[in-house]
Amino acid sequence: MSSFPGLSGEKVTLRAFTQADITPAYLAWLNDPEVTRFSSQRFRQHTAENCEHYLASFTDTPNLFLSIHDAADDTPIGTMTAYRNPHHGLADIGIMVGERTRWGGGYGQAAWDLLSKWLLANGTRKLTGGTLAGNRGMVRIFERSGMHLEATRKDHEIVDGAPMDIVLYARFAA
Repeated sequence: MSSFPGLSGEKVTLRAFTQADITPAYLAWLNDPEVTRFSSQRFRQHTAENCEHYLASFTDTPNLFLSIHDAADDTPIGTMTAYRNPHHGLADIGIMVGERTRWGGGYGQAAWDLLSKWLLANGTRKLTGGTLAGNRGMVRIFERSGMHLEATRKDHEIVDGAPMDIVLYARFAA
């Protein structure tokens, strides 16, 4: 993983995810069907070992794997990824607010905006993100952060037994 300076905002702080972040609480988020309802993470059982392998996959890459903390009390509340392609100036961002007690409190938006601003100021010309259309919270984050619907993959995945679209959003640097 490339170096990341850490970022602090009013609601959240972002810092590089480390092996010390692979805690029972983190594993519980990944194995919680409600937290992963709209994520492909729902199809696997997460263990400390496979999480360590995932963390190692960021070594010597431009990609980021970050831990989101509540700025008020430093509690870990989620994670973010940024898969970056420096040749094209692209960054595809993902987020998981795993701590359900923080859902609806603006933490996801604060983290998204903090990382987006930093990426756009540091060589990224285009940000992208995608989600299943039923993930209204994520769609709101995209729209509130100035991203625009770029594409829809109709009936692309099955959720709760029914086909659902994937919506892909993008934002260019000013």
